[in-house]
Amino acid sequence: MNTMTLWHITGWEFAALAVAALLVGFSKTAVSGANTVSLAVFAAVLPARASTGILLPVLIFGDVLAVLVYRRHAHWPTLGRLFPAVGVGVVAGTLFLLWADDGIVRTSIGAILLLMAGVTVWRRRAAERAAAQPDAVTTRAGRWKARSYGALGGFTTMVANAGGPVMAMYLLSAGFRKLGFLGTSAFFFLIVNVAKVPFSAGLGLIDGNSLLLDAALVGFVVPGAFLGKWAVNRINQRLFEQLVIAATVVGGLQLLLR
Repeated sequence: MNTMTLWHITGWEFAALAVAALLVGFSKTAVSGANTVSLAVFAAVLPARASTGILLPVLIFGDVLAVLVYRRHAHWPTLGRLFPAVGVGVVAGTLFLLWADDGIVRTSIGAILLLMAGVTVWRRRAAERAAAQPDAVTTRAGRWKARSYGALGGFTTMVANAGGPVMAMYLLSAGFRKLGFLGTSAFFFLIVNVAKVPFSAGLGLIDGNSLLLDAALVGFVVPGAFLGKWAVNRINQRLFEQLVIAATVVGGLQLLLR
């Protein structure tokens, strides 16, 4: 892969990538789904396919920080039901990347994100009108939903590192509160993103040049994570959910309109 190195980008381009890395840290500890903006910035500054391999180690570093902060709040039964379907999605995403060009990838992911945002808003409003709780993962409907979102999450995270919004929509629709949401998603993405590394390396999306640029960017994830930890305690649940959905919609539109 002919990835860009630190010396092949301008100062302004590196600054944009640094801000995107900071936003990764913020999204991992505050508003999951907001890193779709980071995805868009990386894809704008770097070649689109190469950007997914360069962004992945930055995301993993953010995942490690998130696990350290929210490790006590993960819901492991939910994770256990998601992972088999996610594995199917990752394999499907790998096969998709073998033939899809950048335009097809961006359009597909953008459409999926907007669809998930719309479905989540509709389901939550329907639940409120019926004065009912969202489907638990232990019900038949909950298990079907976990498999569907898990496969979509695996697919989108493999092809564009865009699984965050899909999982955010699932966790919101399953009724997770802030800390449970953040703890469960932290472990989910740490495990999934580490598992993606061999696939990405096999596709030529990670190499020595990409890792060199990663080394220059990961330091910017830390202040973003601290900013997110400070902010999450000051955001009420309703605003938290609205921010997650809004970030998903913005990320989907960004991918569709590029």
